Amino acid sequence: MLLSQLRSSWISLDWLSVAKLAAGLALFLLVLLMPRPEGLTPEGQKALAVMVLAVVLWATEALPISVTGLAGVVLLIVLGAVPGPVEGLYGFSQPVSYFLIGILTIGMAVQRSGLAERMAVFLIRGAGGKPGLLYVQMLFSFALLTFALPSASTRGAIMVHIYAQVMERWGVPQEHKYYKALMLALGSMNRLGSTALLAGGITPVVASALLGDFSWSRWFILMALPFYANLAVGGVLLFLLYRRGFRLDVSQVNVELNTGPIKDVEYRAGIIVLATALLWFTDFAHGMHPAVPALIALVLILLPRVGLLTWQDFERNLGWTNFFVIATSLSLAHTLVVTGAAGWFSETLVGGATQLQDQPLLLLLALSVCAAVVRLLMPNIAGYLSFVIPVAMASGEALGLNPLVCGMAVVVVGDSLVYYSAAGTASVFIFLQANIRNPEIFRWALIMTVVSIAVVFLVAVPFWSMLGEPLTR
Repeated sequence: MLLSQLRSSWISLDWLSVAKLAAGLALFLLVLLMPRPEGLTPEGQKALAVMVLAVVLWATEALPISVTGLAGVVLLIVLGAVPGPVEGLYGFSQPVSYFLIGILTIGMAVQRSGLAERMAVFLIRGAGGKPGLLYVQMLFSFALLTFALPSASTRGAIMVHIYAQVMERWGVPQEHKYYKALMLALGSMNRLGSTALLAGGITPVVASALLGDFSWSRWFILMALPFYANLAVGGVLLFLLYRRGFRLDVSQVNVELNTGPIKDVEYRAGIIVLATALLWFTDFAHGMHPAVPALIALVLILLPRVGLLTWQDFERNLGWTNFFVIATSLSLAHTLVVTGAAGWFSETLVGGATQLQDQPLLLLLALSVCAAVVRLLMPNIAGYLSFVIPVAMASGEALGLNPLVCGMAVVVVGDSLVYYSAAGTASVFIFLQANIRNPEIFRWALIMTVVSIAVVFLVAVPFWSMLGEPLTR
């Protein structure tokens, strides 16, 4: 009986995958073969058809996300949407793709050395048996630990075990509101600390490449305040939502988190991280692209005796999916722009909004709401950014808005939202570990949707205007 149930599940899963692929291909053929609209070039129509296919496959995850990206690049070349393979492989020639490899290697080295776990344990010890203080320190750690461990996924994978250990020692079950508050914060807001830094993982790397060439310091100056504001406001609201769970008395419970003496490998990891961070912070003086310090760190980490990882560790554990996703996403987005497809699509979208042209805030609100809807449909953040940023910037420019502000706004909104557990690698791991169900995740995401849009209007837009990037020009 069990065997028949498993066979039935496999068959239904197989048909589900076929249905997802069929839906993507049907939409692809529909866009590719439909009469070409006025203003859209033949290359633009092909690029738009490929992007529609990629969006559907990314949203449904019918194929591995890296396979979808590579298939999209191949189609761009085969269909003639780009002049040749050099243009189709545009993303693989961009420094940001190799910048991502560098920061992923740094994160892997810090994790393997034990330095990241030591830092997390240090923060937890400072709570002194006070649940509220532990929660506040966790929120701060999302920003602080990013400097040592940029990847939110890696950071979350380390921290979830440590916090789960604390909850076990304190006798807090998974059903308790305090447990849920900690894990919801870890699964949905941990990423906000990463995106505030250009070296914070795939989101800022992809977004900065699509928005324009950013230095490390310029990205931090423009994006840190909005993302930290989302983190602070979200942290307060999550506390209020689960405030009854914070009424714990665990002052008499002894929690031992032993990490042992600091090892030589941790010292080496710390020196490499600090030296790399120093180069990022001083980019205004030396002018090096952020990828250069990241690649210097990669070389040091892989050097025999001096380094922290072997080449075999690097090959096996880097997470090459991230590299292929960012490179192919950049290729697809770049093609949308150069063929004029992004401009045509944005003009079509904003055609009915011309009556709001004298009301820039309402226009930005419409873009932000549309971005949240797209994020709901697209769990893959690289796919979301590759599709939304070019369209938002082109739409904003057509309506007289600052395209950079429009692009940054959809980044702030989209990366602040996790609508369900499958919306990210770290989210899946943490929410499954904590047994948090999708209805609860979705309810919190709706709250964060309102928060992120409010932060864009009340914090980001006035702040960006002060820095010389007003909403209108």
